Amino acid sequence: MPKLLFSLITVVLCALPSHADELIIGLDADLSAVAVEGGIAIQRGAQLAIDEINQAGGLLGKQLKLVSKDHRGNPARGQRNIEQFAQQQNLVAVLGGIHTPVAMSELPLIHKHKLIYLGPWAAGTQLVNNGYTPNYVFRVSLRDQDAGVVLLKHAKQNNLTQVALMLEHTSWGRSNKQSLEQAALQLGLNITHLEWFNWRDSEMTNKVTRVLATQPQAIILVANAPEGAQIVKAMHKLPTNMQKPIISHWGITSGNFVEQVGLDIIRQSDIRVIQTFSFFTAENMQKSTSVLQAYNQKFQTNYTEQTVPSAVGIAHAYDLVHMLAQAIRQAKTTESSAVHNALENLPEYQGLVKTYKRAFSANKHDALEPDDYHVFAFDNFGYLSNIPSVTRAAKIIQ
Repeated sequence: MPKLLFSLITVVLCALPSHADELIIGLDADLSAVAVEGGIAIQRGAQLAIDEINQAGGLLGKQLKLVSKDHRGNPARGQRNIEQFAQQQNLVAVLGGIHTPVAMSELPLIHKHKLIYLGPWAAGTQLVNNGYTPNYVFRVSLRDQDAGVVLLKHAKQNNLTQVALMLEHTSWGRSNKQSLEQAALQLGLNITHLEWFNWRDSEMTNKVTRVLATQPQAIILVANAPEGAQIVKAMHKLPTNMQKPIISHWGITSGNFVEQVGLDIIRQSDIRVIQTFSFFTAENMQKSTSVLQAYNQKFQTNYTEQTVPSAVGIAHAYDLVHMLAQAIRQAKTTESSAVHNALENLPEYQGLVKTYKRAFSANKHDALEPDDYHVFAFDNFGYLSNIPSVTRAAKIIQ
């Protein structure tokens, strides 16, 4: 072999990352676009769990490492990331991000390469109920099929029986359309109107006007932060007697929604959001306090229980990484089919979100149930609160 060619090969090989002494968890998420706040929350929650695992000795004699790739909410980028992770030495799992459409597009590749895929946010029902056997997707998050029931139950409990739907025109929106229509029939609520909108749709006035012309008592919103903010601002421009409460899926909490809307409008609006976790109502307050302290110390922040952004992303990723570690210890290998089987047979785990009696089984890859969902409201400081804004809702409805 010519010396120059040999030297070039040596340089290239030396430049490639070596993970022989590490186990890799890949993160495939939006880390720079519309859902960056949620993506960063997932990344940080995973890292906190990894730090704890490494401090306790790691897994199978190796340290865990998080390798992050940014899909920017783009399915093609997500598919490329999955292909790259499939070639990653010592990869044990891929942690997903916010966007259901991206995750759905990746399903064939996930199952082709038999990658353990951990879902800490994307809520599309079909992401887990995907028809693959064996199914390599395990989720700690909302499920749209159940979220629709919880959102509309909240409406009914507040005597809001005439509702309009505003849904983003993606697979996530379509998933919610089906679940909301089924829930409305089940609960005896009337859907007055369905309005679709696209990503990056900045002109919402006509859409909101069409919705309100059908005289709903509330709007059920399925949106991420940019589009959700535009809808709230468009409604705020209308006369006060036309404005209605908004009961939202949690996509608006994955970005800088409050900053985009502005505190003045937040304070004059009634916006409620479904969530699965908060640091101020955690089941295990001792663990919640400990994790938040570790968060502030590691990332040099000074958040309180109410101000930490995208708390669900932190908690879901934290619990998933710890349950993955349990499965690897139980399987005594990182071979994906063995880890898959161990995940379906985990012992009880006292997590950050809740105590999981048995997180997953062969027939259940969603660890959370509707009883784990809660509806919070934005308070006057723009933070989520467990005290519903009933007074504002009553004033708006009148």
